[in-house]
Amino acid sequence: MTHALDPTNLPLHVIISEKLRRQIDSGLFQPGEQLPSEHQLMSEFAVSRITVRRAIANLTHQGLVSSHRGKGVFVKEQRKVTYSLSSPLVFFEEDMARQGVTISIQNLVFEEIQAPDEVKEVLQLPRNQRQVYLQKKLLLLDGVPVAVDISYILLKYGKQLATELQNRMTFPTLEQNGILLDRIEATLECTHASQALAESLQVPLGTPLLLYCYTAYTHDNRPIVCGKAPSRGDRLTYSVVLSNRHA
Repeated sequence: MTHALDPTNLPLHVIISEKLRRQIDSGLFQPGEQLPSEHQLMSEFAVSRITVRRAIANLTHQGLVSSHRGKGVFVKEQRKVTYSLSSPLVFFEEDMARQGVTISIQNLVFEEIQAPDEVKEVLQLPRNQRQVYLQKKLLLLDGVPVAVDISYILLKYGKQLATELQNRMTFPTLEQNGILLDRIEATLECTHASQALAESLQVPLGTPLLLYCYTAYTHDNRPIVCGKAPSRGDRLTYSVVLSNRHA
């Protein structure tokens, strides 16, 4: 018996991969369990082999399954990692390394722009200065896309550290070049995946995302970087320690 596909304008392979993703999320397919074969899926959804393969590729890109030639497609364990927003500062790379997680970066955008009004205000730019560097990085943990870091960097640091900033995380790059951070002010909000974010993070359009917003200051109370990082809540969470101890 075939299943009626959802009456949407989405491509068939997306509809199929979303149905399988929901089944994985619900526990119908457990970690280590094999998905139905290509022939079974072709029969179930009344589609071609290429459509089924594209659907499986969608799940693979989302980090939900792994394909083993000659054996089949198996559900992967969905590892969720936690970034500690602690004092003293622990940078993202360091925290991931401590947990045995491999982090990689894909630079999406690095360009000089005119700062939006809110960025100009946050970075306390002089009245006659609007130029900053905009950077967008895709962060992957163990090869799975989990967050897009969108940051605005003071012009002089963007120019001075352009090559390093495009290949490494921002805060460690600054510190290793003698630009020491005194504090980071941050908030956590909720947002939803736009089309661009959905494509970058390999999630459905409109998926709820965690939004980490931050501003970094040097010891003289000077803001030098601000930004936001929408992330997949199914793969990345944040922890905070609150203490009532007095110095």
